[in-house]
Amino acid sequence: MSSSIAFNEDTAGVTDPQGFSAAAGSADVRNKGDDRLDTGIVYSKLPCAAAGVFTKNAVKAAPVLDCERVLQLRGPIHGIVVNSGNANACTGTQGIADSRAMLQLAEASCGSPKDSFFVCSTGRIGDLMPMERINSVVEGAAQNLDTNPESGKAFAQCILTSDTRIKTCTATFEVEGTSVTVGGAAKGAGMIQPDMATMLAFVTTDFGIGSDTLQSLLGNSVNRTFNAITVDGDMSTNDTVLVLANGASGARVDEASIALFKEALFQVCDCLADKIVADGERITKVVEILVEGAASEQDAENISRAIGNSLLVKTSWYGNDPNWGRLMDALGYADAQIDQYAIDISYDDVPALVSGDPIPENKLKWKEAVSKPRFSIRIDMHQGDSSYRLRASDLTEGYVDFNKSE
Repeated sequence: MSSSIAFNEDTAGVTDPQGFSAAAGSADVRNKGDDRLDTGIVYSKLPCAAAGVFTKNAVKAAPVLDCERVLQLRGPIHGIVVNSGNANACTGTQGIADSRAMLQLAEASCGSPKDSFFVCSTGRIGDLMPMERINSVVEGAAQNLDTNPESGKAFAQCILTSDTRIKTCTATFEVEGTSVTVGGAAKGAGMIQPDMATMLAFVTTDFGIGSDTLQSLLGNSVNRTFNAITVDGDMSTNDTVLVLANGASGARVDEASIALFKEALFQVCDCLADKIVADGERITKVVEILVEGAASEQDAENISRAIGNSLLVKTSWYGNDPNWGRLMDALGYADAQIDQYAIDISYDDVPALVSGDPIPENKLKWKEAVSKPRFSIRIDMHQGDSSYRLRASDLTEGYVDFNKSE
């Protein structure tokens, strides 16, 4: 982590940068008769440059289509309106109309121009939106926008579904004595598999960067963070990462400050991605898979994903069993250049396999490593210079119980 960037977790997130406010309320989207926060707005009076990355699922939720449409217009952006509890996905023409109505109501309620808001939804697929209740809360949120930390945390709370905790973080750096802030909030716990996951991530910044550069930097960060995690191998219909930059800091934009912003953006995305994996539905372990020495980056990614998504591998992690044989089996079908007699595998820093030969005297140390809530698996293929990092989780009977009625 760059020493010139100050980084903090569990912050207000999206309201930390200058000029951004937020609010959230309860529309009882889930029809539970409770007051759980489920609808919110993040807003900037100053116009923002924007960038976005979305699911590659061919079945896209109506809000994703609206976000893509607004982004392509390349106009100034003022905010994001979001709900949890209902994905507004696979909802036909009514879903499209509801997404557009929600977006337009947020714009009107905040006094913003047409096509200056993004709209996002997350939750159960296939149910129509309770628009009358959502509309009331959107109007109320627009009247209660605030920059205080509690408003940022309330926004982070309103986007959660099966998550057990809010996910926020903030990075700051200085440009010639001027402070620049990058804040973020995300949700996600299940259906976690790139391209991205059943996840939403929102990043705000008071840096004055242009949309084209912002889009390029976001794409680079997402590829190394949100697109490099997996919990269960499922790809969602609603995955969205959005960044809004309003320039309120007034910091100079040049090669040096853009480099700092790039690192700050990566740190925020990386932290939020890690929080998503760590909050995976009923998981007990987070595993960092580091593949090195692959013939190509695609080979390295294929090997990482074959291991990280293998049910046999994931259940062995849950059972505190290092079982490197299952790793070898998974990488063997990864569609990559492989020489099984050249591979090194280690758990944390404990060798399990060296040049294809097992190191059985380390067995107790392997088991000790895999018994920890976080550990790493390092694999050197000795086929080239390419590498890839994937963060994965174990798979438990609790995951099955939790999802069997979803």
